Amino acid sequence: MNRPAHGTLHHIELWVPDLRRAIDSLGWLLEALGHSLSQSWADGRSWQLGPTYLVIEESTALTAETHDRRRPGLNHLAFHVEDPATVEQLSRDAHRHGWRLLFPERHPYAGGGKHYAAYLENEDGFEVELVAINFP
Repeated sequence: MNRPAHGTLHHIELWVPDLRRAIDSLGWLLEALGHSLSQSWADGRSWQLGPTYLVIEESTALTAETHDRRRPGLNHLAFHVEDPATVEQLSRDAHRHGWRLLFPERHPYAGGGKHYAAYLENEDGFEVELVAINFP
């Protein structure tokens, strides 16, 4: 059996206020990044890439209607992207799936001059960072 390395992230579970919106935005992005839908149930979905999976679930136990990345807790998820061209393509396509580009005046170097990335936020307040590490 080929076990993941000790300390490797096993899974992330995000509670969302609207599953359909989350599938349209987060589900689209995860599949565009190579994750496969692995589970589906009435109130949730999970996508897997390698040994790690991400769950989105519409929970009745939510205490707020939107996620606030500036409060304690999750600020954002960052994903490796193969190159700058893919960062740009995903950024262009993202608006059709409920995402908006954060820090557009500093894109694609909002994280610094040697950090090529896009920062996106969906309508429920979740932020993702798409990072191309290997670029000239």
